[in-house]
Amino acid sequence: MTTLPLDQRIGHYLKRAEQELISAKHAALRAYDLTVPQYTVLFVLSEEPGLSGAVLARRCLVTPQTMSSVLNTLNRRKLVERKPHPIHTHILETRLTRGGRALLRQADKAAVAIESELGESFTEEETKRFIEYLTRCSATSARIRANIAASAK
Repeated sequence: MTTLPLDQRIGHYLKRAEQELISAKHAALRAYDLTVPQYTVLFVLSEEPGLSGAVLARRCLVTPQTMSSVLNTLNRRKLVERKPHPIHTHILETRLTRGGRALLRQADKAAVAIESELGESFTEEETKRFIEYLTRCSATSARIRANIAASAK
């Protein structure tokens, strides 16, 4: 038996909420033949064109191996194009193609609808506080991870 019951574990509730959200987005994005990671890459590239695969992996919260697979699929579908950086030619910059931008516009409507419905579950003040709480959870978890890494040295 553990010392902290399941109903008192914040991480359990965070993971459950995340899984439900991702599942809803997967269902909505299926109509556009996109996975959530693929959609996320298109969205991030619309905000920050020209990112490398490594930076995209960090921004999209996936491993470099996963990002490589996602980029290969998007490239094959001609939704992104990858070209060598003008100075650092070993780095491939990734940008949306015209088709990628068009598909993102359509798919984003579905993702925004989910985010909007989720947001309607809370008042404006609750949303602000919820975001503050989630930000605090992220910062605390990052600090804990850094402390564990430092103590392992």
